[in-house]
Amino acid sequence: LCVPAVPVLFKQALENTDVEEGKSVSLCCELTKADATVVWKKGEATLQASAKYEMKQKGTVAELVIHNAEPEDA
Repeated sequence: LCVPAVPVLFKQALENTDVEEGKSVSLCCELTKADATVVWKKGEATLQASAKYEMKQKGTVAELVIHNAEPEDA
């Protein structure tokens, strides 16, 4: 029996968020499938976990925390 793969979709997409320079900001999105692989990008560059970028995922919710936000993070 061959079952076609169901694509993972966004139930709740990212929203624009304002943050004061130097503070942390959290960006969240909700997916239709729990524990789906999420890749965070800025333009074409893939973000990697670091002191600046913290990636979290629990069930269907994926979160990116940007620490010490700067104008370049827009």
